[in-house]
Formats: sequence, structure tokens, C-alpha cells
Amino acid sequence: MKSMNKTFKFSLVMVLAVMMILAGCGNNKNNAANNGGSSNKGTEASNGGNNGGSKASDIKVGLVTDIGGVNDKSFNESAWEALEALNKEQGIQHKYLQSSSSSDYIPNLNQFVQGGYDLTWAIGFDLGDALKQVADANKDVKLAIIDSVVDAPNVESVTFAENEGSFLVGVVAGLTTKTNKIGFIGGAESPVIKRFEVGFKAGVEAVNPDAEVKITYAGAYDKPDIGKSLASQLYDNGADIIFPAAGQTGNGVFNEATARNNAGGATKLWVIGVDKDQSLEFGDEVTLTSMIKRVDVAVKNVTQQVIDGTFKGGEITNLTLKDDGVGIADTSSKNVSKEVLDKVEEYKQKIINGEITVPAE
Repeated sequence: MKSMNKTFKFSLVMVLAVMMILAGCGNNKNNAANNGGSSNKGTEASNGGNNGGSKASDIKVGLVTDIGGVNDKSFNESAWEALEALNKEQGIQHKYLQSSSSSDYIPNLNQFVQGGYDLTWAIGFDLGDALKQVADANKDVKLAIIDSVVDAPNVESVTFAENEGSFLVGVVAGLTTKTNKIGFIGGAESPVIKRFEVGFKAGVEAVNPDAEVKITYAGAYDKPDIGKSLASQLYDNGADIIFPAAGQTGNGVFNEATARNNAGGATKLWVIGVDKDQSLEFGDEVTLTSMIKRVDVAVKNVTQQVIDGTFKGGEITNLTLKDDGVGIADTSSKNVSKEVLDKVEEYKQKIINGEITVPAE
């Protein structure tokens, strides 16, 4: 009998021990789920979950550049800086993939999608077709694009009124030129760069109909040497101001103008920056003003929607002068006179009020 009691007690202890182990395993599973365990988070993403209640540090955001690269000092760099800021402010996880050619677009986008990223950004008009293919094949992931409209319910598209901002720096150029010869260098021809071109030309003509605007295209966003060569030709032909809307290619324009100014030419040469305040990179000595395009604000706003769980998809946002989506750099007063800046403000208000409609093509 004593032997049976001992056996019973031993069995009871074993049962209780096993129950405690099982309960502990159950708690570990729950903790993994609450901490964003891969199986639960993956399910949420595949079901189009809104990440409501998730910590920002659980959010993963990927960014795919166009061929201009993340260090282009303008467009792609502005987008990446927005994610860098969100990482510092809220702790999001972020990564970029740089595209060397258009054949990289789909593989790069798919790398983030298949990696379970909560949002994947495509930066640039040229990525539109690639993002459309990825969106159609992965209907439950969240995607966003700058400078193109992708018709898909899981994509948010952000465009800008580049023509309006370019009109304002055209006003600056038209009232500042000493030679009445001004240059514009585009990257690859596209509707986006065309808006820069025609808006700039319209701004120059509005205040200085005697000025000639010479238009040329580099055919690339990642060729500073081509930008330098084109700038050399324009300066040789009498231009004293050039506005490059060409990504990294435009860096060569700054290099050419700086070299000529340092050599002590008779005419002071200027470059107009693009997308961000490029005087911070190339200096006030050569940067007349910059046409600001708030890619950083657009990227931060849409990414914040994913963090907050309010991302809807299928939306199109066009940021204009009225929205402060485009404009001129705050540092413009270093090289641009008050009289010219007053004229810029006058035209800005007329555009916002609808008195002037800036051409876009």
C-alpha cells in the first residue's frame, strides 16, 4: 500500500510538472506574437493588416532608388533622409537598395516585398511600370511611389507641381542674369523633367522676355561627367546661370561652375539647385538659389501612415506651391536681392490664387 501511495504521489508530481512546462510554452508563444513574431507578423502583412498598435520599432520600410543613387545630393537622398529621420525619431527599421539599371527595379522591389517589409518605396518616375507589376502580383502588401501614379489599391502615389517651383527660380534667373543667356539641363526626358523645363522657361520669360533659355538633356541621372561637359558648352556660349534637373548628373554642373569661378573668369557663373537646398552641399559661392521639392515630407507622411495604421492605398497626392510641396530655398537671400525675392513672392501669390497658371508641358 505504501508503495502504491509513493507511486501515486510521484505520478501526480510528474503530471503537475508537465502541465507547468506546457503552460510556459504557451506563454512563450504569446510573447512571440506580442513582440512581432515572424509567423504572426507575416500573417498580418499578407492579410493587409494595418499594424495598428504596433511599435514604430517593429516597422520595416524599404526604399528602392532609381539609377541616380541614394547619394545623388538631391532626389533620392531627400527620400532616404526622411527614413533616416524616422529611424532617429521613432526607431523604424529601414534599408535601401540602389538600382544600377532599370533591370534592377523589379528584383529590388521584390526583395523587400518577399522580406516582409511593412512598406516599400519606389523613388522616381522610371519605377512606375515595375511597381505596377509588383503591386498586381502582391495585392496585400503596402507600396508607395514618388513622381508617378500607379493605379493599384495597395499603392499610394505622390506627385509634385515641379512646374510651379521651377517658375519661381526662373523668375530669379531672369532677373539676375547679366548675359541674358540661361541654361537648363534635364536628366532623361520624362513628364516630370518636362515640368521642370517648361515651368523654368515660363518664369524667365515672365520677367525677362529678352533672355534666351537654352534647353539640353543629358539622357542620364548618374553621369556627373556628362553634366560637366554640357555645362561647359553652355557657359562657353555665354550662359551665366544653369538650372540642372538631372540628379547626380547635375553635380557635374556645380563642379564646372566652381572650377571656372575659381579660375577668375570675367563673368560670375551660377547654378540653381534642385530638389533640396544644394547650397548646403556645394556652397553659397556657386548656388544662386534652389528649387525645393519636398520629397522628404512626402516620404515621412506616407510612412507615418503605416506606423499609425492609417495607410489606405489607392490614393494620389499632388503637392503644389499652395501645399508648400515645392518652393525656393530659405537660404536664397544670401545671393538673391530683396527686390528679386519680393518679385518671387508676388508671383508665388499669383500662382496660389490662380491668377497665373504655370504650363506643365
